[in-house]
Amino acid sequence: MDDKHMQIGEVAARTELSLRTIRHYEETGLVTPSARSQGGFRLYTETDVARLMVVRRMKPLGFTLDQMRDLLDATDRLDNEPGLDTGEREALLKRVRDYEQTATEQVDKLRTQLARAEDFAETLRTRLHQAAPAGS
Repeated sequence: MDDKHMQIGEVAARTELSLRTIRHYEETGLVTPSARSQGGFRLYTETDVARLMVVRRMKPLGFTLDQMRDLLDATDRLDNEPGLDTGEREALLKRVRDYEQTATEQVDKLRTQLARAEDFAETLRTRLHQAAPAGS
């Protein structure tokens, strides 16, 4: 990935996360700025942005910070530890598969909730149309 460094404001704009949220994720160990400027400003890379996007996508699916940390640890190890023995690699892959399955289940639940909400909104529109005086 690109080694270009970005300040937190650019990262916030790219990820659609607030500065406060990004700082919170740093405090909880989910993401660590890759560098600091001479003035002490946080500097991030594309890899850091990709990591934040994983967290951002997990949040609406109800994953906890600990689960986010666990998934990121598993994917980091799979990506950065080529010498893993077969058993370790399989255990990490199982963890990632479990998260994928949970995410799929949560997406299905959200689709059901959205369909019900759309039905409800349509019911209200129909009701308002029926109740409106003629000619309005």
